[in-house]
Amino acid sequence: MAVNTSAKYFNRELSWLEFNHRVLEEARDRKNPLLERLKFFCIVSSNLDEFFEVRVAGIKQQVASGSLERTPDGRTPQETLAAVRERVLRLVRGQDQCWKRELFPALARAGFEIVPRERWTAADHEHLGRFVDEAVRPVVSPLCVDAGHPFPQGRNLELNLVATGAAGHLGGETRLWVLQVPKSLPRLVDLPSRRNRRRFALLGEVIGWGLARLLPGIAIEGAWAFRVTRNSELYFEEKEVVNLLESVQREVHGRLTGAAVRLEVSAGCPERVWRVLLKTHGLEEEDLYRLESPLHPGGLMRLYDEGRVPELRDPPHRPAPSAALPPEEDPFARLREGDVLLHHPYESFEPVLEWLHRAATDPQVIAIKQTLYRTGNDARIGGALMEAAANGKHVTAVVELKARFDEERNIEWARKLEAAGVQVIYGVIGLKVHCKMTLIVRREGGALRRYLHLSTGNYNPQTARLYTDLGLLTARPEFTEDATDVFNLLTGLCAYRPARRFLVAPYDMHRRVLEQIRRETALTRDQGLPGRIIAKMNSLVDTEVIDALYEASQAGVEIDLIVRGICCLRPGVRGLSERIRVRSIVGRFLEHSRVYYFANGGQPVLWIGSADWMPRNFFRRVELLFPVLDGNLRERIREETLELPLRDNVKARELLPDGRYRRVRPKPGESPLNSQEALIAKFRRRPGGWTEEGSPPARLQPRRSPSGPEPLL
Repeated sequence: MAVNTSAKYFNRELSWLEFNHRVLEEARDRKNPLLERLKFFCIVSSNLDEFFEVRVAGIKQQVASGSLERTPDGRTPQETLAAVRERVLRLVRGQDQCWKRELFPALARAGFEIVPRERWTAADHEHLGRFVDEAVRPVVSPLCVDAGHPFPQGRNLELNLVATGAAGHLGGETRLWVLQVPKSLPRLVDLPSRRNRRRFALLGEVIGWGLARLLPGIAIEGAWAFRVTRNSELYFEEKEVVNLLESVQREVHGRLTGAAVRLEVSAGCPERVWRVLLKTHGLEEEDLYRLESPLHPGGLMRLYDEGRVPELRDPPHRPAPSAALPPEEDPFARLREGDVLLHHPYESFEPVLEWLHRAATDPQVIAIKQTLYRTGNDARIGGALMEAAANGKHVTAVVELKARFDEERNIEWARKLEAAGVQVIYGVIGLKVHCKMTLIVRREGGALRRYLHLSTGNYNPQTARLYTDLGLLTARPEFTEDATDVFNLLTGLCAYRPARRFLVAPYDMHRRVLEQIRRETALTRDQGLPGRIIAKMNSLVDTEVIDALYEASQAGVEIDLIVRGICCLRPGVRGLSERIRVRSIVGRFLEHSRVYYFANGGQPVLWIGSADWMPRNFFRRVELLFPVLDGNLRERIREETLELPLRDNVKARELLPDGRYRRVRPKPGESPLNSQEALIAKFRRRPGGWTEEGSPPARLQPRRSPSGPEPLL
């Protein structure tokens, strides 16, 4: 059956929006605890923010430049932008319904009442009056828009109010006022509580109500919240910069006032007002989104952080200690015996931290090298590197300054590390260093031995409790030699030396991934061996890889893909992809590990690493995929990260040939299986784990999670 080329691929942007719809489904799923649903609701908004800041901004630039280049699914930039607009409108309507009909009343029933202005009591008015006088008036500066006071350019994603009114001393004509709301003010304002029920008001409504105190003598007609999203991509020619750190820092500061790409206004904002807002920010009506839900839902995460009612949240999760690397054991001696696998967040990230801190103080350790992409606020990773430098060890940190939306944090860490004597490399010009590895060099018996940690996730203890990732600790000489070559490549910019075991982007990973797929195809087509590919990743976009998978399917290879986010492959099409199945799992933890399994004619090969099957990972980043050579660990990874999710019938959705996702339900006689909860239970039962009645070791006591949701991109 001949298939039209344009029908072979799904649109990347629309596929991502379908992923965000799956996140919204979790917010609407009444089987989830209420505050977890609220968290998913906030994540939908933060995801959309980043989508507009980066992806929509890029498409709008293509449209402005007159580009007619078509996407693999056959759309021009203008057609893609129109399709995105239509899908986002449906998503926003879903958000509004989720808030108004589901979360808002459910929170009130649970004792978290967000009281609308029309229901404020006299006591509320008195309380809020004091709040406006004491907290708002000193910091908010209402601006009357006229010839001498031009409309202020609101900063990216910051909450603003626009108000209309008139005053006799201003000629009685209707005027416009704009108020920029400082981040220092709480987005939820406490109201007097009742019978152990906590009550709140939205900050925008409070300031709108309090305008009479801020603007005496002005007859305010109305006030409405609005928010502007701006292009937040960094734009500079890396090959021409003199100092990469300073260039990135300048671009990050400029991000706050980049070109506007979206305007959000509260639903009641009249047309005459939102048209002024559009014109002021250089936007068209198709860039406008009117919301009936809160414009700044990230502030609602306060309820999640403070809501300690057990029934409203998932049961507490405490990562299990590693059975293979207990804290009392010498990690270097253990790694000389064999590889150690860690599966986060089911297993603790503490062994990695303890290994690094032990290396920092070990007199036999002479050098530490590490890549840092997203470090977070936890100081233990950077602290260990600085401690090692203070102890006279040669320490090198490759800090990726261009890690999107973590640039400022990474610049701060780079400066701290440099001040402590660490040799800091600011990534590689023209590429992002996305691979995750730590190499420790130790003097043992007159010779040098190297130890290595490789991971699918970042050196970030916070996200190690929220994201599913795999880490491998090893002393295999062929692995440590490859890692040494990659570090020398990053620091010395020497020629690439083909790796012994690793697949390295942007040098040979794409070619060798295609070789793996085509070898599976040939074994099935030419030798009649049962072909099998199972791949787990965040996103599948690369058309050459997709075409190779189509060819494998047509040759008889059975293919299962577990793709959390974007998937441009169209599964289940007769004559094209009928042996390919795609599913996505959106659950309690962010599925983040990348795992690639090939049956290989009965001699299975399994790769893990930092790279998705996307052009950016293959060609614009330094990435690693590495094989798991220990047969027991390979089988454990296959069961925990591939086979178990393929049996999930609670949190899994399957991708249909038309691009829709359908939730997987238990078949008749089949028990419900949530793969993430099953893994929590497995590690809880393991010797050295913990029980609900017991408590984890002191070193594993959970730390407070970040106050706001991170985008799940």
